[in-house]
Amino acid sequence: MRSTLLHYVLLVLICVVCRGQEPDARVLNLLCWTEYVPAAVTEGFTKRSGVRVVIENYNSNEQMLAMLRAKPRHYDLVQPSQAYVEGLIQSGGVEALDAARIPNLRHLDPQFRGLPHDPEGKFSVPWMAGTVGIVVNTEAVKEPIHTWADVFTGKYRGRIVAVNDQREMVAWALASLGRPITQIDNDSLARTEPVLRAWLPQIRVFDSDSPHTALLDGRAIIGLVWSGEAALLWQRDHKFQYVLPKEGAHMFLDSLAIPTGAPHKNVAEDFINYCLEPEVSVLISKEYPYTNPNLAARKLLAPEQLANPASYPPLKERLLPLRNVGNETKAVDEFVRRIRDELTH
Repeated sequence: MRSTLLHYVLLVLICVVCRGQEPDARVLNLLCWTEYVPAAVTEGFTKRSGVRVVIENYNSNEQMLAMLRAKPRHYDLVQPSQAYVEGLIQSGGVEALDAARIPNLRHLDPQFRGLPHDPEGKFSVPWMAGTVGIVVNTEAVKEPIHTWADVFTGKYRGRIVAVNDQREMVAWALASLGRPITQIDNDSLARTEPVLRAWLPQIRVFDSDSPHTALLDGRAIIGLVWSGEAALLWQRDHKFQYVLPKEGAHMFLDSLAIPTGAPHKNVAEDFINYCLEPEVSVLISKEYPYTNPNLAARKLLAPEQLANPASYPPLKERLLPLRNVGNETKAVDEFVRRIRDELTH
């Protein structure tokens, strides 16, 4: 009886120990943008490695930072835009990568390496690049749309969808005023305020998760959207034309980075390496047709994918990166939120 009881206790202890180790060794906690990481990719990684990928989503870089602060040393991998990569590097918020564990870095297009936000590529690996521009339903909009200001003449009031991103809104206003979109200071913000007060009430839908939906269902006929969303629309119907405004637009680069204190750093590096396999990277482009920085993967894309004007737009000399604006990031967020709150009351 005693030996049977002892045997049972040992079995329970073994199960408890194994159960306690399983989450630590077999889980990757991924914090990423909504609708940006295909299920086929995470499921493929799980099938190969046995690691379960647990995903939490955000719809703005500001929300990402708040989630990182709320759960320190919890996430293994995060997907910030380049200005926020720069800020995380400066604040010590991300770990240096072990490049030896990521041999597929060799597949990256050199033009997406050595960029100002991470000059030596020590802390981040490009995921997808893109632009924010204007989608026009040419069946409903007959006048030419060339500039940000053309969208906000008042004629399309209540028929516009826009990404819900405070930094983007300020960039549009600065560009329309002929001012550098990267220059954020009190004077620049003050100059954009009357522009934003005139523009923002004309927008019917603010949506960073799936802005193309409002254009498909007819709630909007013009969109200020991520280029990947525009590419999906163009694939569906060529009546949705993508315009890079004459005042200029910016190119964003979203990357993978490992937060400081990540509990499964090696697993995170394994996932990065997996995503850089050309055949895996093609799966990302197929579902989310942004500009793929993986040169080897681009060689596997179909001609019609490469011909998509939103995925691979011309005139790249007009495209500028948004840089980290330090403490002004919070100031921009509060500035736009104040205007929006006042306009709705």
